[in-house]
Amino acid sequence: MIQHLETDGVPTLLAPTGGSMRAGLTFRVGTADETLARHGITHLLEHLVLAPLGSADYHFNGATGPVFTTFHMQGSAADIATFLTSVCANLTELPTARLEVEKDILRTEWSSRGGSAIDDIPLWRHGARDHGLSSYPEWGLSGLTAEELRQWAARWFTRENAVLWIAGDRVPEGLRLDLPTGTRQPVPAASSALPTTPAYFVHGSRAVVLDAVVRRRAAATVFAEVLERELFRALRQDAGLSYTINTGYEPRGDGHAHLRALADALAEKQDAVVGGFIDVLAKLRVGRIEQSDLDAAVAKRVDMYATAEFDAARLPAYAFNLLTGEPNHTIDEHLAELKAVTVTDLHEVAQEAHASALLMVPDGTRADWAGFTAAPTSSESAVSGTTYHARDDDGRLLVGTEGVSHVGAGGTLTVRYADCAAMLAWPDGARQLIGHDAIVLHIEPTLFDTHPAAMNVIDSGVPVDRQITMPPRDPENIPQPRALREAREYLARPKRAGWEILLMVLSGLATLVVGGFTLLLTIGMFISPTAEEDVAVLWGAVVIGWLLTVILALPIVLLRRRGRR
Repeated sequence: MIQHLETDGVPTLLAPTGGSMRAGLTFRVGTADETLARHGITHLLEHLVLAPLGSADYHFNGATGPVFTTFHMQGSAADIATFLTSVCANLTELPTARLEVEKDILRTEWSSRGGSAIDDIPLWRHGARDHGLSSYPEWGLSGLTAEELRQWAARWFTRENAVLWIAGDRVPEGLRLDLPTGTRQPVPAASSALPTTPAYFVHGSRAVVLDAVVRRRAAATVFAEVLERELFRALRQDAGLSYTINTGYEPRGDGHAHLRALADALAEKQDAVVGGFIDVLAKLRVGRIEQSDLDAAVAKRVDMYATAEFDAARLPAYAFNLLTGEPNHTIDEHLAELKAVTVTDLHEVAQEAHASALLMVPDGTRADWAGFTAAPTSSESAVSGTTYHARDDDGRLLVGTEGVSHVGAGGTLTVRYADCAAMLAWPDGARQLIGHDAIVLHIEPTLFDTHPAAMNVIDSGVPVDRQITMPPRDPENIPQPRALREAREYLARPKRAGWEILLMVLSGLATLVVGGFTLLLTIGMFISPTAEEDVAVLWGAVVIGWLLTVILALPIVLLRRRGRR
């Protein structure tokens, strides 16, 4: 039911729909094609293209993913023709007048977006490159120029690197896809920051997350559904440990897919959730898979294929496959593949998932007891170079011609210049080097006995195109050595008023005189014999003396408490 056409040299997919027409223009480019030092260029270009269309009355949007960028809208055929024609015109002649405005909008978007439990998964698996960049802020925005954006558009946003998809009965009249000529771009190879798998890392989120890389096939999609059913049954229904449990299956465009699963946990139940989660994975890995779960998962997916809108709904995925060179099947072929999945196939997927697994566990928990290796948080070796000592601890900074290392109580952190994904540079001299393996080395010159020559070695070692200039920091936010910090805190303490000091001195003297006299009188009562008729009078004087001593000391106590507040 999906027709293959061509519009102005762009492959076009057309599928019928019972609702209003919708369409999208998808390009094979995304964040995985960027570098950390220029991260954000595709997203910024998407915003610039759509900015002049902001006053339109129809619904449209853009999306930038790891390996694709899409401009899509829903509306009448005439509106779609106008929208997509304008998108192509803006891609050819970028409206750069709003460049700085759109940069600010993207920074606001990043700062206001809600964090997700899986946000850091990509950087732990891939590092600070290709598929791992989606975990990082768009630091490259500040240095991007209009010319760089034009070059990026000319390379990636071409007719050979695009697919048009339309849910409707025809290609809208008047639609023009005036794009430059180029080449179909391959999906970037996925890097790895994990020396060995299965691995795990500790995260502040109260959730357990599994990320696995499996071959893209029907059995893997069915396994994701079976895994969700098993986790739901074990962690929610039986043990009552989790509320949110879900799984996902996301093709990567290179014949593989990310299979993910999540289960949340209360702080006091985190150990139990980690244990229950791993038990479910182990159960499936040894082949204890129920045929009834397989049948239910297949039936659920078969029902999806039976809907009248299914062809229209799968157009974006179909375009993705066309762009990445993945096979596209008919509905009958999909159904046949689904119905052929066996328990043995699911067992194979479970073993494949375990072999590539990366597990995220909450703070205070571990997974090494289950055979998972802790993902590296430090480097194996340090560079040779000049040593600079920390001012507050036993840490050492080694600055060499090949890279920089920090050796301290937490281990060794090394970033070599050749493997530096980006270096953030602040005007006050601070530097933050991020390696391709996601190791972060932050250098505060105020905390080490460095000198300008050392920082010059670092700046000259990192390639210029990987250096990112950061905005000035508030002086109050620049870390200082402990001695200087304590001196500043002491000087910043509020000074007492003159009357307070005078009152405390007088109060102290009076307390000393009255208290001393009362103490001597008290001692004398026990040492010297006293006439019986004088005892009551003397003890009364002692009681009055001690009460008066307490009253005279009160100003000192109250004024000291006031000073502490």
